[in-house]
Amino acid sequence: MASLETSADLSPDAQAVLQPKINQADRRLFLLDGHALAYRAHFAFASSPRITSKGVNTSAAFGFANTLLDLIKNEAPSHIAVIFDTDVPTARHIAFEAYKAQRPPMPEDLRIGIDHIQRMVRAMKIPVLEMDGYEADDVIATLAMQACEEGYDVFMMTPDKDFCQLVRPHISVYKPSRMGGGVEILGVAEVLEKWEITDTKQVIDILALWGDAVDNIPGVPSIGEKTAKKLIGQFGSVEGIYENLDKLTPKQKVVFETNREQAMLSKSLATIDCAVPIQFSEPDFLLEKPDEEALKEILHELEFRTLARRLLGEESTAGSSVSTPDLFGKSQFVSASAPKASPSEETAETYASKNISNTPHTYTLIRGLEDSKALNAKLLTQALVCFDTETTGTDANTAELVGLSFSFEVGTGYYVDVPEDKAEATAIVEAFRPFFESDVTKVAQNLKYDALVLLQHNVSLGGELHDTMLAHYVLEPEGKHGMDAMANIYLDYSPVSIETLIGKKGKGQGTMRSVDVQAAADYAAEDADITLQLHEHFMPKLKAEPQLYKLYETVEMPLVPVLAEMGAEGVAIDLPALAIISKELGESADLLEQEVYTKAGMKFNIGSPKQLGEVLFEHLKLGGAKPKKTKTGQYATDETTMLTLASSHEVPQLVLDYRKLLKLKSTYVDALPTLINPKTGRVHTSFNQAVAATGRLSSTAPNLQNIPIRTEKGKEIRKAFIARDKDHVLLSADYSQIELRIITSIAEEEAMAQAFADGLDIHTATAAKVYVVALEDVTSDLRRMAKAINFGIIYGMSSFGLAQRLGIGRGEAGELIKSYFETYPGIKRYMNAQIEKARELGYVETLLGRRRYLRDATSANPTARGFAERNAINAPIQGSAADMIKLAMIRVQAALKASDLQAKMTLQVHDELVFDVPRGEVEALTELVKHHMTEALPLKGVPVVVETGVGENWLEAH
Repeated sequence: MASLETSADLSPDAQAVLQPKINQADRRLFLLDGHALAYRAHFAFASSPRITSKGVNTSAAFGFANTLLDLIKNEAPSHIAVIFDTDVPTARHIAFEAYKAQRPPMPEDLRIGIDHIQRMVRAMKIPVLEMDGYEADDVIATLAMQACEEGYDVFMMTPDKDFCQLVRPHISVYKPSRMGGGVEILGVAEVLEKWEITDTKQVIDILALWGDAVDNIPGVPSIGEKTAKKLIGQFGSVEGIYENLDKLTPKQKVVFETNREQAMLSKSLATIDCAVPIQFSEPDFLLEKPDEEALKEILHELEFRTLARRLLGEESTAGSSVSTPDLFGKSQFVSASAPKASPSEETAETYASKNISNTPHTYTLIRGLEDSKALNAKLLTQALVCFDTETTGTDANTAELVGLSFSFEVGTGYYVDVPEDKAEATAIVEAFRPFFESDVTKVAQNLKYDALVLLQHNVSLGGELHDTMLAHYVLEPEGKHGMDAMANIYLDYSPVSIETLIGKKGKGQGTMRSVDVQAAADYAAEDADITLQLHEHFMPKLKAEPQLYKLYETVEMPLVPVLAEMGAEGVAIDLPALAIISKELGESADLLEQEVYTKAGMKFNIGSPKQLGEVLFEHLKLGGAKPKKTKTGQYATDETTMLTLASSHEVPQLVLDYRKLLKLKSTYVDALPTLINPKTGRVHTSFNQAVAATGRLSSTAPNLQNIPIRTEKGKEIRKAFIARDKDHVLLSADYSQIELRIITSIAEEEAMAQAFADGLDIHTATAAKVYVVALEDVTSDLRRMAKAINFGIIYGMSSFGLAQRLGIGRGEAGELIKSYFETYPGIKRYMNAQIEKARELGYVETLLGRRRYLRDATSANPTARGFAERNAINAPIQGSAADMIKLAMIRVQAALKASDLQAKMTLQVHDELVFDVPRGEVEALTELVKHHMTEALPLKGVPVVVETGVGENWLEAH
């Protein structure tokens, strides 16, 4: 029997699970539909499955465990069991061979996941019930009836609507929440109202008429849910209908007479059996204390670190910030920080068996110039050294150096305290200049940050360079690349949390400058030590995949110093121009706001979704009889809803235009001045390598990739990016239609390749072929449609999507797609081949072997599978374009250093590079850049074309 003791040392979650409070007067039995809940959990993660370091999909087990823990914590059941189906045919399968026959085979990942769930549930000492020859529904129904008779309140936890037929006093359906709507408990009153019946057993009759596509219950032809409810409301049952056939409409009478046998079979199939040979025994179902050792074993095997902490009540030395998908309505959050994380993530779960307190280590504090010089000499004798910088902030261009840490032997580390005094700090850095500029191999986690910090002290890194973040990014592009996350997953180690030193994020958070030096030494030396261990873990894995190692060695690592130098260089901003743009945007927004009020016929707060919704749906009567609402009950005014309404009234589109202007103003125009570095007077965007799974670079502060350029007002923002002075200009170099050229080359599409070879505009050439007109007869509208087809179809756009994009009928769009593939058959072959490769291998590759893993390519869920198939087509193209421009950046930067040119590469956006160049160097730089960009990654059978422009600002240059 479970213990009734509680402990202040345990978290509420741990108390609920490890020390359940059983009130014998409150007898509540929860019966969980195991397969239904496992399926739901598995597909909740369809777009981002949880994969362990060993490649095991644990989505179903993770979602199920969260659900079970929440149930125990929130509902405090006294008795509980989880019931599963078996593979043995039931009476329903024997009576009707097609019963559930159309269901796709269970995904292998889910089958394994159910095994994990059962092991986990058994470790919690919760009964796992299965009965050959009976479905889980039947077992649950029988137990529910028996327990109800013994005075229990029974809750059948399932998303399955069929269970409503079993509801009666003290037996309810407990439906897990969906889309944030909260748990739904259906008692007798709720079922009667929901199904519009007078007896819950009539649910069987409605299902018999309506049928069930999921279970392949045939039902009665042409009878849907609404008609079924009406007929059962009128006649009481299926049998009642057949007793009153003369009262049906002539059409209905014929249908029912023709399908009498099918209707009765459907009722039999829809009826859940309440007489399974099983006996409810109170002691067997009592919620007990888990087998902690068994539970710990399975949670560690599945790498459920946060769950282990929640279930077992164990605390960890590090924290995390993780959100799970909305499985059953709530996301689970655990709060923390992310030292040395990749730019896009916080960290992963943080429970691990090892930490600094229980793991032998020797971390040495180094203070003073002489000891620093001695350590530098020691570092110079090593073959490989891991290092890290500790600073006062996350912006490498403004942060002050607080310390340096080094490790060249697992379990050892050195931390060098860098004084606040600038002269003393400079002396310490100079003491290590020989090491940093030497040929000793150097390793870091997020090396670009450390390289950028050192560049502030005019120190450049020499020797072979490695980055554990990028090594993991190449191996697992969609994984978590932060040091804490990787240490947990691959080393079973929880590093010291930065928040234990400087406090939680917010106004009160300190900096490393205020931390006790010995505590800082342990934290920083541990970082270097763990980075060394991760390097030793990843390198053999990378080298075992020659193509991936080549990508890492020739693309990602050489790019690090290039990005660091670009980040240090920054770009000049025209503040007066920004002020003018801001004023113009504000005035335009004000005019739009007034126009909204005029068209709406009333004044209101345009920024209030509540007031806007009332104006649109109550005052203007838009959206039909049942306007879309949010989870909180307010009218929906999101962009999708507004676009839908825009065809019926002017106000929604005006509001969208107003919002766009405000976003431009606040996100870019008004924000850019705040990003100017006070020391340099320039904006230093940070280019990030380990964010996009496709290989594309991203940028932050500001996010250059998201600066809108399709609208005139959006383009104006580029005016604010200017050359450094009147003696310089900006040069823009942009790959021309590179993604279409890449797919043409990969697909070996001869007709498209010939158009590129002839120097034709590819969209005009496509329009001429698809619409069968001469090149000179292609109108701007035909070219526009051909452009939509070129860029849409190769990324998986359906006929429906193309129809919406072009504003044409779906049938016409389908004919266009058919004609397109007849014109360019190589494209269709490529698409089919990529999808097949994703299904066979689980991944696709770029021209350089960069992988995009697509584990859902064989998913039974059509939405998840479709997403994977589109990525199978898209990823090799986008990724190859990303690899091409990365190689170009490396080659161009090397050529600039080898030349006498003073030009600087400052920006990279999509397929474009931007340079700050002295006016006298424009011609030479143009030739240099074009040469290295076109030769970076030659394409088979297709010319690579680079277009350039020059101007006083970025808009003029582009």
